[in-house]
Amino acid sequence: MTENEISFRIIGCAMELHRKVGAGLLESAYENALAYELKSAGLTVQQQLAMPFVYKEIKMDVGYRIDLLVENKVIVEIKSLENLAPVHFSQLLTYLKLSEKKLGLLINFNCKTLKEGIHRLVNNL
Repeated sequence: MTENEISFRIIGCAMELHRKVGAGLLESAYENALAYELKSAGLTVQQQLAMPFVYKEIKMDVGYRIDLLVENKVIVEIKSLENLAPVHFSQLLTYLKLSEKKLGLLINFNCKTLKEGIHRLVNNL
């Protein structure tokens, strides 16, 4: 599957989840529920994947973690905030660069309709 096909399926699962439970839960609840939905849809999902920071030749484990990596191609960062800040977009772009992935989804579940909480970010490798 391409990144676009994967992201389409991720968004569908996220919308289904949001329709069922709505806004107001913790990020960890959305993360685990979305991982379940994605796995049920037949997708490969890794949760809380360690993202090392490499500076020159030194690999440092400084605590970065990707919420979800789907089909080893699309990074999903989950938030449950009143408003996203520029740093949330920067975080996902950094993860895309460090992992050399092309596509990421920043999903804020704390919205009346999830459509307004979904953001696609592309790494222009």
